[in-house]
Amino acid sequence: MMLLITAFIINGSLALIAILLHYEALFQLDKLLPRFAHIPPRFRVLVGVGAIFMAHVIEIWLFALGYFFTLQFPVMGGLVGNLSGHGVLLDCAYLSFVTFTTLGYGEIVAQGYLRYLTGVEALTGFILITWSASFLFIEMQKYWTVYKSNQTT
Repeated sequence: MMLLITAFIINGSLALIAILLHYEALFQLDKLLPRFAHIPPRFRVLVGVGAIFMAHVIEIWLFALGYFFTLQFPVMGGLVGNLSGHGVLLDCAYLSFVTFTTLGYGEIVAQGYLRYLTGVEALTGFILITWSASFLFIEMQKYWTVYKSNQTT
């Protein structure tokens, strides 16, 4: 029972930190994009895409470090499958990228209590990716509309 509680605390903490990081990234981006007056409005969307991409990479590495940390306690579980041989951290990063994006190739699989983190990460990644898409859609509406109206005048 104690291992389950530990897994719950680790998983919940990682998801909460990723959500807060994402919130802050989008909040700062929303304040920053209008200040790029020297950049054509439609290219501000590209700045947004780049910043959001980097936010997702940081969030994915956060989960990868969570896997790596949890693997330091064998009683919590392990990774099985087609491990790269380039080190456990890179295997954790690969698993995290595949899980966060909900691809789920299945060549590396978490076992034991560690497997619950993959579910939490997949749900968190799905939510954050759709949140990013919504944010970018709104930004595109703002800046592409401005760009089109400036072209017609």
